[in-house]
Amino acid sequence: MSASVKSLLSTLTSRGPHRVLRGNLAIAGQPGVVFTPESGLNLPAVAFGHGWLTGAANYRALLEHLASWGFVAAAPDTERGPIPSHLGLATDLLTTLDICTGVRLGDGSISVHPDRLALVGHGMGAGAAVIAATQREVAAVAALFPAPTAPSAENLAPDLDTPALILAGATDLASVSSNAIPLATAWGGPSVFRAIDGASHNGIIEGRRVLAAVGAGKHESKTARTTRALLAGYLLATVAGDKTYRPFADPEAEIPHTVVVDPDAEDETTPPKLKVGQLASLLRR
Repeated sequence: MSASVKSLLSTLTSRGPHRVLRGNLAIAGQPGVVFTPESGLNLPAVAFGHGWLTGAANYRALLEHLASWGFVAAAPDTERGPIPSHLGLATDLLTTLDICTGVRLGDGSISVHPDRLALVGHGMGAGAAVIAATQREVAAVAALFPAPTAPSAENLAPDLDTPALILAGATDLASVSSNAIPLATAWGGPSVFRAIDGASHNGIIEGRRVLAAVGAGKHESKTARTTRALLAGYLLATVAGDKTYRPFADPEAEIPHTVVVDPDAEDETTPPKLKVGQLASLLRR
């Protein structure tokens, strides 16, 4: 593992060089928020889809982090109920991109380049980002701890040649709430699939009041920091075209606190051997 990659990860864990402004997408007719650098023309932009029973406010630190690194980061604040429409959220992500590219932001000194766009999401929002990517060409897709959606993201993935980052928690790769492995297996274009050490799928959510009531775990500061750094590095490399961060788009690169996952690898785990007495006990149950 090169010292330069460690240094880059450490740098990306901190906020970037840009002062961040916050705006309201509702002014343009779409409920949601937008965070931008203080100024800049032809900036890259990200439309972010939230997870189940959350909203844009639960990802403020992540969105501000991206904006501090030079991205316009916008998130629709819809489909927040217990029975959301994944197609509806995908449509809102596309509307969000239209607003970012079609309207001068801030005092008019901020604009977005129409070819420097990314769709990003967490949980069900990751699936919505995939759905949206089938309807609009973007420079990259990032699925953070993706969860099953309807329609199925993994069924749509083979038709996408868009570069993709897929992140999963090492603790719940095989969970029924994660479809990271089938999504990575099915992805049609170049992809990077990483598992974050000790992370769970809801660890990046901030201020989780509703999810706590249904038994979800707590916010994981280390997971959130690592996710923000990996996402920023990947988007800087693929969408912003900054060669400094190419290791974050390299599926072979070793990056601290993560493991590259081969979704096609066979499970080589050997089941434990049982003694005769243990086997008899199991058979009596």
